[in-house]
Amino acid sequence: MGSRGSPLALRQTEIVQERLSALGVETEIMRVKTSGDVFLDKPLHQLTGTGVFVAEIDERMLSGEIDLAVHSMKDLPTKRPEELTISAVLKRDSPYDILLSRDGSQKGIEGLKEGATVGTSSMRRTAQLRRARPDLNVASLRGNLQTRLSKLQRGDYDAIVLAEAGLERMKIKMDYARLDRERFVPSANQGTIIVVAKRGSAAESFSRNLDHEASRAETMIERRILETVGGGCVVPMAVHAIVSGDSARVLAEVLSLDGRRFVRLDENITLGPDAQSQAEDIGQRLMKMGGRELVDEAVRQFGSQ
Repeated sequence: MGSRGSPLALRQTEIVQERLSALGVETEIMRVKTSGDVFLDKPLHQLTGTGVFVAEIDERMLSGEIDLAVHSMKDLPTKRPEELTISAVLKRDSPYDILLSRDGSQKGIEGLKEGATVGTSSMRRTAQLRRARPDLNVASLRGNLQTRLSKLQRGDYDAIVLAEAGLERMKIKMDYARLDRERFVPSANQGTIIVVAKRGSAAESFSRNLDHEASRAETMIERRILETVGGGCVVPMAVHAIVSGDSARVLAEVLSLDGRRFVRLDENITLGPDAQSQAEDIGQRLMKMGGRELVDEAVRQFGSQ
């Protein structure tokens, strides 16, 4: 199994390894250094191309060096090599964002002092923070989870925003405030571990047993909306689906870089063979409502789609 070398990426791969072992499938882990792990001095949106955490691992799989790869699903580009497939979507962990303050406060974003410096590597989080608190100084934050936490503790930032799932998987116990899902709609696929395999391979067959139906439904709805809107990682976009029974509630929004303008939809999708076309319709309506202009603005400023 191929994995990035960060502690969190390795932990996610070990989770898959443990679950496959319970099914009688033994694996070994190969660490692969990716472009996203090398250029840590640049914000993510400044790295050229898409899939900066994925492309090198794809190449190892296509060449036959590895049989499976484990990724955070939100790192996976919507355009993928035809030979590869998402063989398993594990049961989703928390999709939500959290705010960690240097003073350990659990008051959340409203408890930050005026002009506080908040670290994040995400265009989406940056825009949402600026929308909620225009007075904040939002600064770039890169590095693995432990590096980000150490930067907070040494005083580089007053607070940082992270995915709750990362702390949960690493079993890190800290005081934090979970950000409200209605105001801070998560990124598509946040909190989801996936397994990638070659189509038709034995590895695909084995790993299919780890697939979680409701999590696959949620994340595939989110991915279709993301793909329909486009723009890559330079566009501040959020989309989150929650399955309940035979339907999914979907919150989706596209924001301007400063968070002052946004278009937003709150819809229900009926699960089944038509779910993907319903998701595509949500993406198209977002674009017609003004999302196209917001995407074009971001792309003009930071790069091409």
